[in-house]
Amino acid sequence: MTDVFATAAIRDRVLTSWTASPARFREDANAEEDLALGGYRDRLIVELAQNAADAAARAELPGRLRLTLRDQSEEGAVLVAANTGAPLTPAGVESLATLRASAKRDDATTAVGRFGVGFAAVLAVTDDPIILSRNGSVRFSREDTAALVADVPQLAEELRRRDGHVPILRLPFEADGEPPDGFETAVLLPLRDEGAADLVRRLLAEVDDTLLLALPQLEAVEIDIDGEVRELEGALDRWHVQSTADEFTTHERERLLANRPTEERSRPYWSVLWALPHDATTNVPRTVHAPTPTDEPLSLPALLLATFPLDPTRRHVADGPLTDRLVEEAATAYAELLRIRAKAGDDVLRLVPTGLPAGALDGRLREAILAQLPTTPILRAAEDDAPLQPRDAVVVDGADRALVGMLAHVIGGLVRATRTDKPALDALGVRRLPLDEVVDQLAAIAESRPPSWWQETYAAMADSVNDPLTRESLGALPVPLADGRVVRGARGLLLPGADLPAEALSTLGPYGLRVVHPDAAHETLERLGAIVASPRALLEDGALRAAVGDSPDADDPEAVAHAVLSIVDAAVRTDFLQPGDLTWLGYLALRDAAGDLTPANALVVPGSEAEAILDPDEVATVAADLVERFGPAAMEAAGVARTLGLVTADDVPLDVLPDDLADLADIEDWVAAVAELGAMAGEVSAVRDLDFVSDDAWPRALALFGANPTLRRALVQPVRVVGASGEVTDVLSYTAWWLRQNVTVAGHADPEADSVLVELLEPAPDWLADLDPEVRRALGLVRTVADLDADDAARVLDRLADPDRPVEAATVLRLWAQLGELTAVPDGAPPTVRVLDADGNTVVVDSADAVVVDAPMWLQRTDLGGHIVALGRAADVLGDLLDVPLASEVAAGKLADDGVPTPVPDLVRALAPGVPDTWWEHEELLVDDVEVDWWVTPDDRPHAATPEGLARALAWAADDWPARHLIATALVEPDRAAELLLDAAFDPRD
Repeated sequence: MTDVFATAAIRDRVLTSWTASPARFREDANAEEDLALGGYRDRLIVELAQNAADAAARAELPGRLRLTLRDQSEEGAVLVAANTGAPLTPAGVESLATLRASAKRDDATTAVGRFGVGFAAVLAVTDDPIILSRNGSVRFSREDTAALVADVPQLAEELRRRDGHVPILRLPFEADGEPPDGFETAVLLPLRDEGAADLVRRLLAEVDDTLLLALPQLEAVEIDIDGEVRELEGALDRWHVQSTADEFTTHERERLLANRPTEERSRPYWSVLWALPHDATTNVPRTVHAPTPTDEPLSLPALLLATFPLDPTRRHVADGPLTDRLVEEAATAYAELLRIRAKAGDDVLRLVPTGLPAGALDGRLREAILAQLPTTPILRAAEDDAPLQPRDAVVVDGADRALVGMLAHVIGGLVRATRTDKPALDALGVRRLPLDEVVDQLAAIAESRPPSWWQETYAAMADSVNDPLTRESLGALPVPLADGRVVRGARGLLLPGADLPAEALSTLGPYGLRVVHPDAAHETLERLGAIVASPRALLEDGALRAAVGDSPDADDPEAVAHAVLSIVDAAVRTDFLQPGDLTWLGYLALRDAAGDLTPANALVVPGSEAEAILDPDEVATVAADLVERFGPAAMEAAGVARTLGLVTADDVPLDVLPDDLADLADIEDWVAAVAELGAMAGEVSAVRDLDFVSDDAWPRALALFGANPTLRRALVQPVRVVGASGEVTDVLSYTAWWLRQNVTVAGHADPEADSVLVELLEPAPDWLADLDPEVRRALGLVRTVADLDADDAARVLDRLADPDRPVEAATVLRLWAQLGELTAVPDGAPPTVRVLDADGNTVVVDSADAVVVDAPMWLQRTDLGGHIVALGRAADVLGDLLDVPLASEVAAGKLADDGVPTPVPDLVRALAPGVPDTWWEHEELLVDDVEVDWWVTPDDRPHAATPEGLARALAWAADDWPARHLIATALVEPDRAAELLLDAAFDPRD
């Protein structure tokens, strides 16, 4: 084996130096150990790739590197790094065996390594590295080196102290073998242990495009791990790269490299490369590469490879003027990269430095970059997409992309930006324009833009107004109105719906109706405070009411009328506007059939019920062409009568009536009648124009109440009046009250009235029979005694006491029973009353000669006067109504003797369970010295002098008056007990 690289000579020379100075041995061992365990502990793959790149550069050929890891079981794992390019040279071997003496000294323009110590990285995983080359091979060995050192007495003690650890890479040994076919050099690294194998696997897995970008001399890197192959090539196809390089002038070398090591000063070149991945998901190392990885953190989302000067560990960039110069060059290159990418259409704001720096060098880079970018055209103008320098750009706070697009033609230099872009734009010093200032600029051009442009602008603001602060800034936004004006601020404006005619809105504008122009209307304005102007909302606007009030004196009253009617028509169709909802519309001046201007509420629709029933001297007919154009429903909603009209109000204070009610005929009299019961009325719904009904039209007019549910309700439903203490009273509606006062049918007998009342009251006109009972009752027709008011009741009593009017006993008995239901009492009692005499006939007597008989036993007392028969409450009511005493009030009802106690027969008690067990028998029963057949004392003791009287006494005492006949039968015919009991089984019992 030929010693091609004179390894023996190198070993002898190194051993001689160590023998002469054992401290040198110790120094070399410490230095190598520091490199292996410190600065180069995880740079194995990078250093192997760097050597491959240097070999390719020396050969001036594209380099290839193949990294193969094989687990050779008993022998352990082996890493092989085979590369193309220039083979190993004797100078290279000597460099490997000499710390900090690189063989690349003369390769100033190509070599990457600069210290001659990178190969020490292999010691992190192996003790026996081997280099095979076409020119020869060399190996290093911890064991062989230790053996040679142990033979030197001067070094033996130091070797013992170091526990056998020696500087492996100082003593080369001859080696046999050749690199794989196709490669010039191969580094074989038998891995020390499993931990070393794990480290190699991790480092191989981390190899990516960054290695190819850092070492451009390498065309491809192949990684083979136990047969699984991964190949890297064509990195430039996957990255956007911006690079620059140059050689320092002599003056620059003296200034910039003065504090650098001697051999580094001999290579006066520099280079900077920035790389951005095409795929945003590609992981970008966040460390500075010089050009291989350092420990200097980098916050920018791009790969930086630059020839920064490094400290001896090759982990950190060294401070000094050279670093300062390269920072500036890196900033210039970065700005150029962003310019190119922006021109290509990329959004580069994500690449602008923001936030806090990751380290000292990162901070200097960011500062230098931010000094360059404001004058670099990296933004795109929103107006024409032209390149724009940040210092010339403007962003609008709170404006999204759509809004920016609308404002681009108004604000020069405007750029699009999102909320996430704010930090980058602030870092670039882009001027911010608050939205309120934008609003002022828009106001300056408001008159020059058509309404449709404003609608597009509002649409662009749709998302922006979600932010409360943005809404506040837009508070004075210009808004074009339907009448041609432009106002500031959307709050309170009316947004027209599709059903609103533009001509009408324009006509009503001078009255203060602030309606947004239909071509400018957009929902954004609603969110800024505008009100959706349904036709109903427009009608309720004070400006339209003012137009109605001014319509008789307007310059063009017909135009105002048409405008209002068109809105009313839309409200009828879309908002269910009903007649009477807005009574003030009745003051709208309209043309009548004669061409004169007349308030709508004094007009009727031709051919309508209103025209048929209302007095033509009081109302006129509206012009037919208005009805034809706007329709009868719109005319009626505007106050023109088609039928009887309504006015309605809620919570009406009776001391101050609202205008809608105040115009009703005789309303003051109705209020005076009900105000005694309370101060506030609930819902008041009243029929108007009753005083305009023609005298001969009442049958037809009243028929409307039966056909129209709304009119009917206003008539028949009472009004609830609330008193000062909260008490509630239902009173007659205004409509019913007025009709009773003015249509002479009140107090007449209803067609369905009780026959008793028919005999005593005037019959109602026949045409009223077609009305429903509730309407007739509200009109004052009397169907039952309960329907009588005080006047009607007085009239009935007067007629009842008329001696010339024949009245049957059956009639008067029924009437007395019903008068107990009377609620309205006349002011005074009649002087004469109709009573029953001793023979059961009706006669008229002075009220002083009459008594109210409220129990059947008093019927035996004909000595007390004529009888008025009633029971319970009816007796009390009749007594008060006729000013006649009860019989019990004018007689003591005292029995002459107690009688004989006698048991009540069992049969009677079985038939009438409520009868007492005992009754008192009398030969002659005298009460107040008047002979009677039976009596029941206040303590419910029955007394009797006859069988029939006993039956009555027992039934009355048992509070079972209908049983008197059954009891009488049982007393007289006890042998019929079985029959009577069987029949009684079917009697209803409580």
